[in-house]
Amino acid sequence: MLSTRARTRQLNVTCASSVDMENFLHYSLIPSLFIILVLSFLQRREHRRQRAGTSYLLGNPFGIIMPLDFVGTFSNRWSYGIAFGATANKVMFLFSEGYQPLQVPQWAQAFVLLIGGFEVGLSHFPFFACLSSEFRLVSAILGFSYSLIWFAVTILHVAKCPHGQFLGRFQSVVFYWPSLLCLAFLLGRFLHMFAKSLRDHPGWELQAEPKPFLEVHQAEHVLRLLRRCPLSEKKKSWFQTRIYEWDPCFQFPSRMIGTTVLAFICLYLFMVIEFCVFIYVRDELAVFEGKLESYVTSTNKTGALTPVILQVKELISVSKEVWVVTILPAALTCVTYLFHILACYRMHMKRLWSGDRQFLPVKFRSPSPSESVAAIARYSGWQIAYVLWGYLIIHVLQSLCGLGLMYSLVLPVAHGQGLEVLRGLGIGTLTVTVVVGLMVLQVRVAATFFLQPKMSPADKQKPLALHHRSAFHNFSYFLFFYNALLGLGACLSRLLLSCILGTWLIARIDRTILQRGYERADMGFRAWAGMLFVDHYHTNPALVSFCHILMTGHRERKLQKAVKCQFLNQSPGPRVSARSRTRWLLLQTLMNNPTLVTLRKSKEGHGTRQFPQMLLTSSES
Repeated sequence: MLSTRARTRQLNVTCASSVDMENFLHYSLIPSLFIILVLSFLQRREHRRQRAGTSYLLGNPFGIIMPLDFVGTFSNRWSYGIAFGATANKVMFLFSEGYQPLQVPQWAQAFVLLIGGFEVGLSHFPFFACLSSEFRLVSAILGFSYSLIWFAVTILHVAKCPHGQFLGRFQSVVFYWPSLLCLAFLLGRFLHMFAKSLRDHPGWELQAEPKPFLEVHQAEHVLRLLRRCPLSEKKKSWFQTRIYEWDPCFQFPSRMIGTTVLAFICLYLFMVIEFCVFIYVRDELAVFEGKLESYVTSTNKTGALTPVILQVKELISVSKEVWVVTILPAALTCVTYLFHILACYRMHMKRLWSGDRQFLPVKFRSPSPSESVAAIARYSGWQIAYVLWGYLIIHVLQSLCGLGLMYSLVLPVAHGQGLEVLRGLGIGTLTVTVVVGLMVLQVRVAATFFLQPKMSPADKQKPLALHHRSAFHNFSYFLFFYNALLGLGACLSRLLLSCILGTWLIARIDRTILQRGYERADMGFRAWAGMLFVDHYHTNPALVSFCHILMTGHRERKLQKAVKCQFLNQSPGPRVSARSRTRWLLLQTLMNNPTLVTLRKSKEGHGTRQFPQMLLTSSES
């Protein structure tokens, strides 16, 4: 084992001169800034073209490129999600705080991480900007070129150093295949954009259709609300009945899709890193076990510490096995949480759309607008961090439960103590049964003897009115001392259940794990609630449909006025000057309103008064 590790470390030393992904991250800022400048120039030129002939106090605005609409984007959702997935390795690099470009004091590490986050965001900005840009042909070419650079450099890095210290062969492939898959998808997406833009619009100008204000699924949702007779529902499948029912009138925004995709990839990378750490710890424990074994052998198993050493070796062996076995359940728990969070998002949004806020704590039903805006910026990053830390904490909890199960059941049976285990289980089960039975008996006695009869035979329960008060007071007095002892166990069980549930639900950002009255201390749930309200106020189908109707009506009225004026201003003959058209409109006005002729101001020597009068006289004759 040691020779293999030494050989692997030697292999890593030879890989030190290969492509450095951290340096490439720094150098990638150059093409990234170039792409941003090109798209900004095109955006500014489009503003100039659209606003030509109009004077503005501030002149033409600078073309600001928007990477992604975090609120109302429902198109290209999976493309944006895959683009987020391409950043997974760098996000994990930041998460491990391995980014140290500057040597600063310990108190300034937060600023270094902030700079690192800006650098990672700027280096991956072209992926999102080229996907959202309205200049499809140019953005397709730039996006494909930039994605190809990242893909080629990553392939070169993996090919130069495919092996690693912990996983052995193809360790780099294990780490980088999700990013390579995402980059390959982006290459295909930009190729599709390029082909489609050449087929539809062969020019270099603005090539994207105007973004619809009202999405199709939002309109269908409103139509479903306004429909008097609901459509006959089709028979649901087993998957729709038991697991998840698809709603065609609801779509998750791009932010939720991107967060989920990135969380999946980061969870996978986190599991790989955890397994690498486990291998390292296992190797170190193997060396420690070798030393313990040499001590036992030297003392011929007669030393005073031999029983302790054997127990320590057994603990190490059991802990390693339990840790490996619980990797899959912990991962499945977090994966289930990710899907469940999406389902809760849909359920909570629908309840907010219907005006129901009862599912939120009282202090979260009217959040601050500033906190909500900040919450939607925090949510995606916090969701990923909660899932990663939640996986680790759940894994530790499940490992502890597994150790308890092994030492309480499996190992005693393996050591020939099965009868003692059965006896202990029987005594414990009997004790719990008696305690629970006495608690149930108190409820039954109270319902039978100490409550007055039902006021009506149709009542489901007896009224809360005491009966046989003297017997009830004696009942309460003699059970007071027993319930004091029973309360000790109830208190410990409450603490244990709170710890287990709080630890088990630590990755659930969609619900608070704090008790009532202290919910605002849960920053994760605050981010969730604020994000919900931002989406509710900006993507509510009823509100968006209402605004769409107002905008459509206003646009139609303007179009009708423009068509009417254009019809009046058009003439079948040659083009005339503005002065002649004004005089002709003046003539029409005076012919339709003859009384205005006498009110017009005359100019001496020009006959401006007589000319319309002559026309009017001739028209009357």
